[in-house]
Amino acid sequence: MTSLICTLQDHRDDVNWCAFSGKLFASCSGDKTLRIYNTHDFSELPFSPLTGHGYTVHCCCFTSCGQFLASCSTDATTLVWSMSTGEIEAVLEHPGRSPVRICALSPDSAHLVSGASDGSLALWDFPSKQLLRSGAVSDTTMVACCFSPCSQLFMTGSTYGDLRLWDLDMNQLHAEKNAHDLGVTCCTFAPSILSGGQSVQFCVASCGQDSHLKIWAVNKSGYGGYKMQLLHTLTGQSAPVLCCAFSSDGQLLVSGSVDKTVAIYDAKNAILLYTLNQHERLVTACCFSPTSPLIATGSMDKTVNIWRLEDGCSDRGGKSLPELSALPSSEGRTSAGRSRLLVSDWSEGDVSAWLVEEGLEGLVDRFRANNIDGTELLSLTKETLASELHIESVGLRSKLQRKVEGLKSDSVCSGIPDEFLCPITRELMREPVIAADGYSYEREAIESWINTKNRSSPMTNLPLLTTLLTPNHTLKMAIGRWQTSR
Repeated sequence: MTSLICTLQDHRDDVNWCAFSGKLFASCSGDKTLRIYNTHDFSELPFSPLTGHGYTVHCCCFTSCGQFLASCSTDATTLVWSMSTGEIEAVLEHPGRSPVRICALSPDSAHLVSGASDGSLALWDFPSKQLLRSGAVSDTTMVACCFSPCSQLFMTGSTYGDLRLWDLDMNQLHAEKNAHDLGVTCCTFAPSILSGGQSVQFCVASCGQDSHLKIWAVNKSGYGGYKMQLLHTLTGQSAPVLCCAFSSDGQLLVSGSVDKTVAIYDAKNAILLYTLNQHERLVTACCFSPTSPLIATGSMDKTVNIWRLEDGCSDRGGKSLPELSALPSSEGRTSAGRSRLLVSDWSEGDVSAWLVEEGLEGLVDRFRANNIDGTELLSLTKETLASELHIESVGLRSKLQRKVEGLKSDSVCSGIPDEFLCPITRELMREPVIAADGYSYEREAIESWINTKNRSSPMTNLPLLTTLLTPNHTLKMAIGRWQTSR
């Protein structure tokens, strides 16, 4: 389930944005301040609040390591703060001195983009804090910006309703006109990159004044061109959607709306999982923690709510989240209970019970004496039945072998959904993680692969951009639910 663990009530005006790092949480407000909290107990840090801006603070974002925080404001500046001291490290004055509405840091912390009310964009070299390039889209206000997971592209959204893709040379690679009627309010890239053949695909979510949350595929062909394809339009909220964010594994998507609700979706299947009704006014900000199952939501009611995602979800407002239930103990387990397990997970007692059900009770003592569990059962051959278990009857060996092959066939053909199988081992995943290629693997299998295969992707054979592995909590929950519902 999803539970509210605390409410932060320190701001004196609308909360406009919030952001997590690994250990810290930040929020910014119309009261001109930023508040910084320790995510261990959400106590406010000694140097908080940060008070360097002269007007409303619209947005804030951490560097990937959490060492610095960037914030932008109507005062036409983007400030860079040290998270060790709370001091201002740099003041980035936006070209043209227009109010800065949005800022975003690249995942590699090499670049920062700021967008302003006059439609202008500024690209900064973050280590040196120097302006690299600037550009503009006329007759609009920049209100949304996000970097791709590879840090080489960024997307902007405006009050005109379009989404535009840019490279680091400020070349416009694609423009999706009228992506949202009446204007875009937020956009965010999913953290994964999908590669196959000569194509590369990113996933982007955007929301707008049309009350829609949309999921897009951004495809790059082998010829270098980009195009966007609308995958899903989510309509779980009844008023303009103001903010959206992906979870660190890309499996969940959260959004906040003018209707005062927070919606949590299964991003892959476009299913509404949960609706949270706790804020008293518009929900203006939302974000996931990158290191723990936490969601933060900010509102014009001047509060920030911190939610914990448990292994399941109640049925209030949408489809339940998959639940992980404890598997039955081997002692006294019924046939129905055993059927919920994979054959490879069977205990010696499960194997004995199966033998009895199949009319092979005469083999129980022999199997027990040889400690045959589910894994050993699946590995039996006619040769091992004769040489190791000393089953002399050819007919009995053949009968047993047919039944074992039937178990294998059932597991492959009608048992395990393919997405639950590790692409490397083709076995059910117990600790699924997402690699840089966007695919999910069993942790032990992909770690071994990375250590021995020169960091190439098992699925694409392309180099992995990073060896960072992200736990796929949503997939793990789905596997658990499947196991307990069989």
